[in-house]
Amino acid sequence: MAEKMSLTVADAVDYKGFPADKSRTGGWIPAALSLGIEICERLSTMGIAVNLVTYLGGTMHLPSATSANVVTDFMGTSFLLCLLGGFLADSFSIPNDMILVNQGTCVLAVSTRLLKLRPPPCRATEVTQCKQASNFQMGILYLSLYLIALGTGGLKSSVSGFGTDQFDEKDEKEKAQMAYFFNRFFFVISTGTLMDVTVLVYIQDEVGRSWGYGICSASMFVALVIFLMGTKRYRYKKCLGIPVVHICQVVAAAIGKKNVKEPSDISLLYEDLPEALRIHHTDQFCFLDKASVVTENDYGDNGFFRVNPWKLYPVTRVEEAKKMIRLLPIWATTIIFWTTYAQMITFSVEQATTMERTLGHFQIPAGSLTVFFVGAILITLAVYDRFTNLQRIAIGLFLSAMGMAAAAVVEEKRLSVAKEFSETTTLLVTVFLLIPQFFLVGSGEAFIYTGQLDFFITQSPKGMKTISTGLFLTTLALGFFFSTLLVSFVKAVTGSRGKQGWVGENINKGRLDCFYGLLAALSFINFGLFLLSATWFRRKKVKRAPEVEIIVKESAIEK
Repeated sequence: MAEKMSLTVADAVDYKGFPADKSRTGGWIPAALSLGIEICERLSTMGIAVNLVTYLGGTMHLPSATSANVVTDFMGTSFLLCLLGGFLADSFSIPNDMILVNQGTCVLAVSTRLLKLRPPPCRATEVTQCKQASNFQMGILYLSLYLIALGTGGLKSSVSGFGTDQFDEKDEKEKAQMAYFFNRFFFVISTGTLMDVTVLVYIQDEVGRSWGYGICSASMFVALVIFLMGTKRYRYKKCLGIPVVHICQVVAAAIGKKNVKEPSDISLLYEDLPEALRIHHTDQFCFLDKASVVTENDYGDNGFFRVNPWKLYPVTRVEEAKKMIRLLPIWATTIIFWTTYAQMITFSVEQATTMERTLGHFQIPAGSLTVFFVGAILITLAVYDRFTNLQRIAIGLFLSAMGMAAAAVVEEKRLSVAKEFSETTTLLVTVFLLIPQFFLVGSGEAFIYTGQLDFFITQSPKGMKTISTGLFLTTLALGFFFSTLLVSFVKAVTGSRGKQGWVGENINKGRLDCFYGLLAALSFINFGLFLLSATWFRRKKVKRAPEVEIIVKESAIEK
């Protein structure tokens, strides 16, 4: 019997719902299939995002700032929906997310093909002289984009975790394989992005948008086939509840006992987990300890002890909530990076469309300039594992701030040329001047992406691992939304009384260099706040009780 148990994974089941057999499920084959799914997902979503701003400005005739905000809203929504996708992953499954992305890309491909779904072509140098897309045309575009965003939310929140679920952490051999898988995961998605910014962007610009977006749709169909191929080999982790609810229960229990005095002996706090599974009491956020104080109200009329998780919570669960709260300062100071990242796929691409992009007889697509961004990521991946997760985040934040400073300097040069040749659509300034900003922010992403993901996963308690990826992905979502907010705010403040402002309808008549300078200043300030947060995080004081007893061994548990 013991031998049979050792051949199964305790916290995983197979596709029939039976305990997962190690010899028949999990391991490298299903994990590799999940990597294939991730490549196809990147091909579909990033293949659209990195070149979307040129379509919005060149085909739909939207102003510069509006185009940028459409892209950042789309990306922000995609990452924000990762939280919803994480909650619904067990109910609706990965294939349904793939179908949503497939449908969205199909609608987008059709909308770029049919003349009635886009405004007539316009060769005027000023976008204000062209007929903008109608509300109906923009409605179809938004429908396609947010179908993609909804499906992407489910995929991003589940695919990486699904891949690691194929390895048993309690098995040393499989644990080592999982670490190797995790280290290669970011390399794989960067490879997918590299294909997006080279081959796919070229097809969109030179062959046709409908062909490019059609390939995106086909890639999701391939991903669906890949996923279904491994159905019988997958391990599915058992659902242990929703971590957000656990945190809410701790807070609610603590607030409900706000007037209760804590015992001087912490061994009197409620605990119902065996010693091997406990987290020792810490002296941070002591207010939450009230959730573990046993009072007369925790006993029924007949004197029988009742455990209501909204009124009484064990010390270990309270400490799990504390651990998540301690992550919040680090979480907050990484949001601004993704705001700078957003500029690389919006305004920086718009800059490229105005600059000299020929290389011999070949014209480089504006969206393909992000190849230097991805190239920097791949180069940086060779050295990122020499640093701790907090060091990686710090390096990433500093590099992104430097990237924005470099972008401001280059934009000042580009604008000086634009003022001399105001009627010229292509400025006599090489697009390769944009390489420093792409390279610096790209290198920063390699450090901060791996640093954030590693930090949130390793520092989160075991009972709340599922929320750790959600915390990471919300920084991306909020970073993109903050970019939209910042652009709208700057446009409103600097573009009043009919003026163009720093950002507006035409970047050649704006002051994008000042906007980049503002972002650089915010990034350096944020970098300083991160250093303070990281210092605070590392000062961890733990107060341990000599022996915390299990106060109640048998109790009625209310749900």
